Amino acid sequence: MDVVMGYLDTYVFDGVYNQAAALTSTTPLPRDSLLRQSLSLFVFIYAYIVAFYFGTAGLSYRFIYDKKQESHPKFLPRQKLLEMACASRALPTITLMTVPWIMGQLHGYSMVYKEWSKFGYVYLGVSAVMFILFTDFCIYWVHRLEHHPLVYANCHKLHHKWIVCTPYASHAFHPVDGYLQSLPYHMA
Repeated sequence: MDVVMGYLDTYVFDGVYNQAAALTSTTPLPRDSLLRQSLSLFVFIYAYIVAFYFGTAGLSYRFIYDKKQESHPKFLPRQKLLEMACASRALPTITLMTVPWIMGQLHGYSMVYKEWSKFGYVYLGVSAVMFILFTDFCIYWVHRLEHHPLVYANCHKLHHKWIVCTPYASHAFHPVDGYLQSLPYHMA
């Protein structure tokens, strides 16, 4: 992520922050400013997840999804638009809650390593498998806990609104629900 942010700072954000400073007659935020880093991360991650969501869901809907399912009696009127609207409301909040995790990683508060050969390639392969097993296990239990009566109605019920799903339901849930189910990725 630090490599990506370095390129974005050079080719996008330096100009944006310099322009904002010129318009407000202030000094541009320096690259090492936590505020600037957080704002830049938010913009990048949000733009990426919106493009990823609409791109993958759109391609899946166009080429893979069986559109005959839309005639199912439990398919809601205008459901595809409702799913998109729900996801569009959730994504900014999920992104905002995710930025501190990425900031921690960028500032060395993680065990992410860039030198693949540091622990050997066998370790790299084993760690990839363990990552998948760990995150899948945790997401399963987060999802199970979200079915507890104290959590379900306020946070998770929206996820089950889409009985006959389209690909656009992939991110159509309450923001806290989406964030909680993403936590294992940040913890791994």
